[in-house]
Amino acid sequence: MQDLIQAAANIKLLVLDVDGILSNGHIIYDAQGTELKCFNVKDGMGIKSLKFVGVKTAIITGRSSEMVNIRAHEMGVDYVIQGRDDKLTALNQLLLDLPYELSQCAYMGDDLPDLKALQSVGLSATVPNAHQEVLNRVMMVTTKAGGEGAVREVCDLILKGHGKYDEYISQYVLD
Repeated sequence: MQDLIQAAANIKLLVLDVDGILSNGHIIYDAQGTELKCFNVKDGMGIKSLKFVGVKTAIITGRSSEMVNIRAHEMGVDYVIQGRDDKLTALNQLLLDLPYELSQCAYMGDDLPDLKALQSVGLSATVPNAHQEVLNRVMMVTTKAGGEGAVREVCDLILKGHGKYDEYISQYVLD
């Protein structure tokens, strides 16, 4: 765990996949063909907490969905890139406009299109039900599944890495 906290200390940008990470990976269509996804409020709170330490957030997803734009806006996600299966290329293009290196990025993904990005960043994480090849190649596997608070675990780790977890939590408790 100490190695993960040390890796988290350098993180300036958290990059997230959507299906299987921010959502449970299920895609539901209503009778009109509208796509529906479920998101977890704990993940949203975690993403918002990163503002406390100045960590930026991004979504890079292979699918395109207006509901991702809506949820990203609600959570205060800084950058949203949709319709990109080439996740590492998309991340590198994003970094062209930012003062960060890949080593200062954390990435959460759960399937094969995420692998190159996961292998290139300073902190890589996935969920317990990720593809086996992803599980074999990441630094951290969360205890929670995608869409059930997994992102929050990584956000809390980043706060701890920056030495600000207790200070952040103190806003919400009486002592």
